[in-house]
Amino acid sequence: MGYPHKPHERETLVLSKHFGEPEARTLDGWKQRGGYTALQQALAMEPAQIVDIVKASGLRGRGGAGFPTGVKWSFMKPGDGKPHYLCCNADESEPGTFKDREIMRWTPHALIEGCAIGAYAIGAETCYIYIRGEFTEPIAWMEKALAEARAAGVIGPNAMGSGKRIDVWVHRGAGAYICGEETALMNSIEGRRGNPRIKPPFPAVAGLFAQPTTINNVETLAAVPHIINKGADWYKALGRPDNPKSTGTKLWSVCGNIRFPGNYEMVMGFPFREFLYDVCGGPLPGRQLRAVIPGGISVPIQTMEEVEASLMDYEGMIAGGTMLGSAGCIVIDDAQNLVKQIARAARFFAHESCAQCTQCREGTAWTTKILERIVAGDGTSEDLDTLLSIAENMTGKTICVLSDSCATPVVSGLKKFRGDFEALIKRKTVHHVPAAVA
Repeated sequence: MGYPHKPHERETLVLSKHFGEPEARTLDGWKQRGGYTALQQALAMEPAQIVDIVKASGLRGRGGAGFPTGVKWSFMKPGDGKPHYLCCNADESEPGTFKDREIMRWTPHALIEGCAIGAYAIGAETCYIYIRGEFTEPIAWMEKALAEARAAGVIGPNAMGSGKRIDVWVHRGAGAYICGEETALMNSIEGRRGNPRIKPPFPAVAGLFAQPTTINNVETLAAVPHIINKGADWYKALGRPDNPKSTGTKLWSVCGNIRFPGNYEMVMGFPFREFLYDVCGGPLPGRQLRAVIPGGISVPIQTMEEVEASLMDYEGMIAGGTMLGSAGCIVIDDAQNLVKQIARAARFFAHESCAQCTQCREGTAWTTKILERIVAGDGTSEDLDTLLSIAENMTGKTICVLSDSCATPVVSGLKKFRGDFEALIKRKTVHHVPAAVA
């Protein structure tokens, strides 16, 4: 199976440099490409030094939250006498996002190296890579790479001859979107139902098996060896100079109504319009782009006017009326029924709700029913106010943000594309009651 696209000249290849190279999957092939030199270097350092380098680099969580990675690591206290754990979130169930699986498919050792460095930095001897159950090919490559790394002593009781124990294991999920939430992920690893936990306590205090735990995304951990090898200043220089809060490169998954879908690696702060039109080829022949969901379906929808003014980093996307999220970019053209797409997103969240919070369990289902009624031509103008009222009661009132994620495309859709909803309501089918029944 080949890699989806040939790299574009405007891309900056760091994590994706070796995508499409079968030899990069093997231990020998990875070492020939400079693999595990960062781990060797890190194991000779004090854990606090590693944390400081990652802090200085400005690396932020690439799974969607964007929390500074070094700061998160600093919450852990090596030497406190407790077992520590690192969990790598490879669940990647956000619709529109398909970047992490490519890291695992093509450069599994890059993730193993990042996991090992991260584990050592936070004082953990054990790391679990929690992989979405449907990722059969990535799981197979990760298991093969881990077996190679263990056999060669790269990881294990004497990692790279350092005398330090670092174990890395794959834990296969069962296809539940909610297990991408960090506390639900930990419950799943423990063999429990994948329900999010109430916080506090936070994972750094009482996480996996009630011990201090850090959870990082695949892309986040895969970036760490490059930072150790080349330094924090090198990584910071990859972003736009006027925004030190968003540094490095970001993998973007692009799908929908676009000429060249695929995974792209861009520096933070790249102009979004140039990316969609110059790098991804723009709309299909005879079509016009109408809306974009840039960070997976959990983030607000953008109009094309907002796209024009957006830069591809955390702050740039917020200024453009949305969020960077997981950078799962879904492109929608003028041939699509936008309300139908929003209804489809709501149905996804209703299906994936763990149902422990009433606002989420009832709100996602109710939202879906109303939207599907509007799409079918049976909606009323009152439905639009009801949708906004439900969204308000779903947002910020549950244990996790799944209900917020359902409300977000609905609210942004009504705010920015209200005419699409009203057009469907005006075409409402009138159901006459037969005279004999009346």
